[in-house]
Amino acid sequence: MKKNKISKNWIRKQHKDPFFKQSKIEGYRSRSAYKLIEINEKFKFLKKNSYLLDLGSSPGGWAQVASKKVLNGKILCIDTKMMEKINKVFFINGDLNDELIHKKIYEFFNKKIDIVISDMAANTTGNKDLDSYKTGQLALIAMNIALKILNKDGVFLSKVFMGSIFDEIQKKANKHFKKVVKYKPLSSRQESKEIYIFCKSIS
Repeated sequence: MKKNKISKNWIRKQHKDPFFKQSKIEGYRSRSAYKLIEINEKFKFLKKNSYLLDLGSSPGGWAQVASKKVLNGKILCIDTKMMEKINKVFFINGDLNDELIHKKIYEFFNKKIDIVISDMAANTTGNKDLDSYKTGQLALIAMNIALKILNKDGVFLSKVFMGSIFDEIQKKANKHFKKVVKYKPLSSRQESKEIYIFCKSIS
């Protein structure tokens, strides 16, 4: 009964959300597409020749946005969940804890790349501190991949939840990147602890 009530409240909230409504009108697979649009408007990092890796890509909202900007480069998406095809976007179904997936990523690009983006979030448990920590762990995994595959002027963008692990993430980012900026898009729900960390140029 309680779960059903939560589901109804979630559905009600979605239908009141202007970004959710707009995503349906414009054909984006998720409202998170507008977060990437807004972040790119601020930092202007999506280029037509970019080589881009999208981690935790399903259902594909960020990949849709990227594919409209990256016209002559390459986009590879990775997720444990399946993702419907997007034109000129490649997809691998796999777990980032699997070294074989890392190998496939490096083989696909066969060179250092320009951008790694991650909108990964752990499955929610109802415990906000635990959810924040688990999502932070995913951000660290994404950063480790970025540090191995990005070129020296590369960009790493990741979702992070404010919480106990955030200081560790920021400390690592400051150590390895010349520019580190915290940013909360307007399209990110105000009640959410979610922010994004934008990192550029490996130290």
